[in-house]
Amino acid sequence: MLRDITIGQHFPGNSVVHRCDPRLKIIATIAYIIVLFMASNPLGIALSLALLALLYKVAQIPIKLIVKSLKPIVPIVLFTAVLNLFFITGEGEPLVHFGFIHIYREGVSYAVLMAVRIVALIAGTSLLTYTTSPIVLTDAIEALLKPFAKLHLPVHELAMMMTIALRFIPLLIDETEKIMNAQKARGAMLDNGKFMDRIKALVPVLIPLFISAFRRADELAMAMECRCYHGGEGRTRLKVLKFGALDVKCAVALTLCLAVILSTRWIMAGI
Repeated sequence: MLRDITIGQHFPGNSVVHRCDPRLKIIATIAYIIVLFMASNPLGIALSLALLALLYKVAQIPIKLIVKSLKPIVPIVLFTAVLNLFFITGEGEPLVHFGFIHIYREGVSYAVLMAVRIVALIAGTSLLTYTTSPIVLTDAIEALLKPFAKLHLPVHELAMMMTIALRFIPLLIDETEKIMNAQKARGAMLDNGKFMDRIKALVPVLIPLFISAFRRADELAMAMECRCYHGGEGRTRLKVLKFGALDVKCAVALTLCLAVILSTRWIMAGI
């Protein structure tokens, strides 16, 4: 299960999505999330999924990888769907009436839309890290936050911390799996027993995991000091971010697609 988590991983490629300016991809991801929640109707969600599938096809990232990476969030999706199923009321007679439980048609439709929306949200944000290396992502975040530097906000440090945290996710996942396999080899019952027994069995995993995380952080800090890292002031970059003709075409195409998806909010309201 842990190997299915691909958040924070980068898959190198030479597709149009890979070659786009990272600043454009960050802004497009934020815009996609906003549109995803504003176009809260079946047509808007369907078009959002179609756009996402097209981007993954262009990026040459297999759909099997996306399905595999979504497995860990299935409990969260189901929990959210069940909450909306039971707490959303509607007009008319309920579809299911059992004691204090009332399930309406509106609750069922909203639960399905919410579940699909969460899946699209995770897959959409994952596309950003799949197609953008951590170093380039750091430069893009720093460039977008640069106006806040006038307010004495440590822009470079914030961008560096966000990228390091994102980069550490797959490393900690691999470390957790190694520790769990080592504990199982020593006879630890991590997958059996009652719920409380499983929680208690995780203690021998969490303690070495925290120690390993602090050790990796200390090694990273020492490596940065050995390379004379002293923040963003005076630093040069191997690849300077430039907004080219390809980025203009992609920005126009994405703007039109998101505008069409957003227009379904008023189209469906007028029907």
